Amino acid sequence: MIHVVFNEPDVEVIKKAIELDASLSGEVMLIRDDYAVGPLLNVYTPEGVAERKDWWRMIFAGGDHEGIVDEGKVNDEEVLLNIKEALANDEAEQVWIWAAQNKHDVCGYYWLVGQLSAFQGRIEILYLNNLPFINEKGNIFYPDWLSQIQPREFLKAKKLARPITTSEFEVDADEWNKIAAEGKMVRLLEGGKKLIQRDVDYYDADLTKYITADAQKANKVINAFLSKNKETTGDAFMLWRLKELAQQPHFEVQGELKGLKDFDIKKRTAVEAAE
Repeated sequence: MIHVVFNEPDVEVIKKAIELDASLSGEVMLIRDDYAVGPLLNVYTPEGVAERKDWWRMIFAGGDHEGIVDEGKVNDEEVLLNIKEALANDEAEQVWIWAAQNKHDVCGYYWLVGQLSAFQGRIEILYLNNLPFINEKGNIFYPDWLSQIQPREFLKAKKLARPITTSEFEVDADEWNKIAAEGKMVRLLEGGKKLIQRDVDYYDADLTKYITADAQKANKVINAFLSKNKETTGDAFMLWRLKELAQQPHFEVQGELKGLKDFDIKKRTAVEAAE
C-alpha cells in the first residue's frame, strides 16, 4: 500500500497510525508543491513544469528559501513516477490518497488524480471533509489539516477509504484542466472539492491591514496575517506580496527587501506619502 499526502507534517502522523495498525502498512509518499498558488498552464509538460519552477524561483528570490527550487527537494514528477512504477510492477499494489478540507490538499489531489487514471480500481481516496474527530483533550473538532488529527483517530478514518470512480477520474481531470487554462494565480476552496480562483494580488488588501503606523519586522506582519486572517497561504508567497506592497509610496521600508527579518515596514502618513 502507498499512502499519498500533501503536507510534510502529515507524513509523520500517518506513519504513527501505521505503527498502531499493521493493515495500513506501506510507504508514505509526499507531494510537496503548493498547487494552490502559481501558474498551472501546461503543468504536465516539461515546459509547464519549467515555467512553474521559474515562478517559484522568483517568489523565493532574496528570501529565506532562496535556492530551494534548485536543491531538488521538491520533485513531484519523480514521486509520481515512483508511484506509477510501483503500481505497474505489482498488480496488487494500491494507492490511498489522504486529503483534508483545505485548498492545499484539494489542489494536490486534482494535480495527482488525473495522472493515475490508468490504474482505476486501485486508487482510493480518503477525503476527511466536514468530519468530526476527537482531539487530545477529548473534545470534538473539525480538522483543517491531517496533522491535527491524533494517530489513533486514523484507525477509524481508514473505513472511509473508497475507490475513485471512473466518473471522478474524468470529471476531476477536466475540472483541473479548466482551472489551469484560466491563468489565475490563487486558488481557494469554496466547499467540498470546489475551487475558485483569484488574481495574484488577492491577499494584498488583507495583508495591508496588518501594516501599522509603527515599524514592524516583515515576519511580525506576516505572522499576524497568518494567525488572524480567514484565508491564508504560505509564508514565502506572503513575503513576496509584502515586498511588492513595500514598493508603493504609502509604505516606508527600513532595511533590505530580502528575508523575513531583514526589513521593517510601516505606513506613511498622508503628508509623508505626498512628499
